[in-house]
Amino acid sequence: MKQSLQLKFSQNLALTPQLQQSIKLLQLSSQELNQELESLLQANPLLERVDGPDGVPDVQESYTPVESSVPASEAPASSNEELPRVDEFGGGDDYFESFQGSGRWEEGGGNSDDDNDFSFQEAVNLTLREHLLSQIKLLPLSERDQTLAMVLVDAINDDGYLDQPLEELAELLPEELEIDLLELETALKHIQNLDPPGIGARSLAECLALQLRALPADTDYVDLAVKVAEHHLPLLATRDYTRLRKLLACDDDVLKSVQQLVVQLNPRPGAEFSHITSDHYIQHEIVVKKIKGIWIASLNDEVVPKLRINQLYAGILKRNRDSSSQYLMSQMQEAKWMIKNIQQRFSTILRVSQAIVDRQRNFFEHGEVAMRPLVLREIADELGLHESTVSRVTTRKYMLTPRGVYELKYFFGSHVATESGGACSATAIRALIKQMVGEENPKKPLSDNQITDILGKQGIVVARRTIAKYRESLQIPAANQRKSL
Repeated sequence: MKQSLQLKFSQNLALTPQLQQSIKLLQLSSQELNQELESLLQANPLLERVDGPDGVPDVQESYTPVESSVPASEAPASSNEELPRVDEFGGGDDYFESFQGSGRWEEGGGNSDDDNDFSFQEAVNLTLREHLLSQIKLLPLSERDQTLAMVLVDAINDDGYLDQPLEELAELLPEELEIDLLELETALKHIQNLDPPGIGARSLAECLALQLRALPADTDYVDLAVKVAEHHLPLLATRDYTRLRKLLACDDDVLKSVQQLVVQLNPRPGAEFSHITSDHYIQHEIVVKKIKGIWIASLNDEVVPKLRINQLYAGILKRNRDSSSQYLMSQMQEAKWMIKNIQQRFSTILRVSQAIVDRQRNFFEHGEVAMRPLVLREIADELGLHESTVSRVTTRKYMLTPRGVYELKYFFGSHVATESGGACSATAIRALIKQMVGEENPKKPLSDNQITDILGKQGIVVARRTIAKYRESLQIPAANQRKSL
């Protein structure tokens, strides 16, 4: 095989480091962007923030932000101004008479080192197990009974249920202890009398019944409520009020009172001791306001990081341009890229947001029912961007409007054809369904077919299964489950 050299020309799409960084920053949320900036600021000495980590400007030195310069008329007063004398505060020459050089006030002054020795103490959050064990120790039980109760407490899950049969627990205990099932049942009764009510139940019916029995004895219809909780929960869940009235031999008013008693109970009594939170904190990048009849989108200045080049290192690099300063030169280039990419990120978010506001102005005027269909391609074609770029911009970016905080992705949705040849947004249809369900007769709730017919009369052609899908997305139960007395 003969070897030879050949020249070949071809075009390849290459992602430069600067473009890769720009794409990465574009898809980050505000919190993730701040985390990314903190790591870059620690790694690059030539990049620094004008504002502090908490958004507080650094007042120890004068600066000019990268984005804009501050007019002299708005500049803060010099920090070298002469401070007012003590007399001006009304203290006079006797202001320090009660103060001693040791840093203590004289007796009667109300201040001492011991009084000011405060230490921050966090609130102690007890777990469900700790809460139950602390109560068991106060019960007048023998050591054996307390031990059995502690064994059962360890088998209670986070919701407060004993999800393991007593027979299995008895088999797991050592045989030499000679523990029978009756002893475990007695220990369980002790646990079920503890706080919170309903703890240690083996089923939902038992949990609700325990809570009902813990109510005051003079509570109206509590006996009927216990009967419903223990034997007729499926009928109550399916709202089969006709059969319930026959089984309980009562009228609608009594049944309604019984239903209210059962509904107000806590089906997960141990959940309040679970300290695992799922709170998601968001920060809006865009603020939408109506100015002179026009809806305008603007950036939230609080989330825009103000970056600049460190002047000390920049001066060193300017004076020394030799091989020993290659590291600083590379860091300088990366710092410039970062500042430019940050500016480009927020500029792109603002452009996309304004385009969304222009198309969805009816939403800001009239609400969800006026939402129009919108797809990513429309915004991309108008702004000359790729659809993937618009997708990155609208994901986990939020907009503060007079109607609330919305993710940019919220304003995009599919469409449903109308008889007039137009299109209706899926968001608008969901809003109409929610509105109709909220105004329906509770005794005769609207079925999916009836909602389909009502929308059809308004010129919106929607299939029944589509209505069911939208209703489920709104977490609205079916018609038979919405029926009430």
